[in-house]
Amino acid sequence: MTLSFKQAIDAFNMDQHGTALQGIGRGIEREGLRVLPEGKLSKQRHFPALGASLTHPNITTDYAEGLLEFITPVSFNAEESIAQLQDIQKYTLSNIEGELIWPASMPCFVNNEDDIELAYYGESNIGKMKTVYRQGLKNRYGSMMQVIAGIHFNFSFPESFWQTLKSLENNQDDMQDYVSAKYFSLLRNYKRFCWLIPYLYGSSPAICPSFLQGKETSLPFKKSETGYLYLEYATSLRMSDLGYTNSEQSSLRICYNNLEDYIAGVQEAISLDSNKFQKLGVKVDGEYRQLNTNVLQIENELYAPIRPKQVARSGEKPSEALKSRGVEYIEVRALDVNPFAETGITQEQINFLDIFLTFCVLKESPTLTCEEQNICEENMDKVVVSGRDPSLTLKYLGGELSVKEFGSQLFEEMIEVAAILDKAYGTEKYSKALAFEREKIIDPSKTPSALLLAVINEQKTSLTRFTLDNAQSFKEAAIKRDYQVFNEDYFKEQAKLSLKKQQEIEQSDTVSFDEFLTNYFAS
Repeated sequence: MTLSFKQAIDAFNMDQHGTALQGIGRGIEREGLRVLPEGKLSKQRHFPALGASLTHPNITTDYAEGLLEFITPVSFNAEESIAQLQDIQKYTLSNIEGELIWPASMPCFVNNEDDIELAYYGESNIGKMKTVYRQGLKNRYGSMMQVIAGIHFNFSFPESFWQTLKSLENNQDDMQDYVSAKYFSLLRNYKRFCWLIPYLYGSSPAICPSFLQGKETSLPFKKSETGYLYLEYATSLRMSDLGYTNSEQSSLRICYNNLEDYIAGVQEAISLDSNKFQKLGVKVDGEYRQLNTNVLQIENELYAPIRPKQVARSGEKPSEALKSRGVEYIEVRALDVNPFAETGITQEQINFLDIFLTFCVLKESPTLTCEEQNICEENMDKVVVSGRDPSLTLKYLGGELSVKEFGSQLFEEMIEVAAILDKAYGTEKYSKALAFEREKIIDPSKTPSALLLAVINEQKTSLTRFTLDNAQSFKEAAIKRDYQVFNEDYFKEQAKLSLKKQQEIEQSDTVSFDEFLTNYFAS
């Protein structure tokens, strides 16, 4: 039997089950553009002191050479996760020769897309493949979309939680299959309610006009007195059609009802040819323009606000890892960089995400029909461009609800989740985090998107000036702070080891790049 939401809450309120929620695992991937002190995009290659972006465990690059990505190891303590991120940023900021990290999702002023240099990962076959993949992204969608920064939040429940829940439900399935099925229950509820994430944490209601680069848009932008484009009620332009979207993917129907159908959908997408991308060609005049002409070059190209994940082994594709060992954790991808926080995410945000994701796994989660999945996506699309509009309504259970009505219903249920987490950890931080976020449902002016628009419209401050001032103050605070989890010697050693490892990978290649790609996609 599957427990009802009330039964699950009652069970985890019992003393013998409460501690099963201890040991939630978290990891953070934070992206940030390197910029010059005047606010222009850095053209400096990846600094040698940061090691090799191909192999460094904590400091790498995403799309562009200047788009840093900081990766924390799994931690079972939210405070430690933030401390890890602070240490990584302290070392980085101390070794990029006066440059700053842009503390916002939407990029700084970019004079020309050609100023954005693709990330370079060395001369190994796998390194070249990563760069060619980015060349494909550039040719398919343009470079501007790829220098948008975000926060990816990796989350896993402890084994004790799964064992307790499985026992309470008297479930006889194999543990790996049970855990995967339960993570997919979480994914479905996340899809239903994920509009809440950009509403609460969307921090990109405005952009620098250079972002459009002449691109046509139907969005009804207004212009601030300081020259920035914004939508009056937007929460996250990063998650809108201007940001991480792919029209070719709109026809895909990736199923979140079970692991098997999800994998089948992803594998179909990476083998489905695109007429649009076919016109680009693959290898033209000896130069690769993309990895292939499929809707997805590789699985990473699937844009989704959440993903089921399993740690992939060397040479293993993400879907192969999932098929072999099931879901190990989930990756939340709908978070903007918080421009008011040094690390782009706060401990309070992590506490709320713990509540929200626990709520998603405990609440009843019927299978998603195609129609309901479309409704979920429509709700998300509405909130990212007009989430604070008092007249906005969202669809739910066959009816229409205002954001305040829908949000209040969810928060009422999450009170009980916050209570069991407080009890499990012997704290009040979860109830306090929930109360803080609930204020944003009651009063939209307290959302970060509204606060940011107040800066440029009411205070008449340049968005660039505001972001640069924050970048500078965040840098000063980071450099003054002592290391907390790591130390300088650790980062120097990792830089040295990563460079050595990249060299070893390059020397171990035995086939040409063309043959390497053929073998990779044949498998």
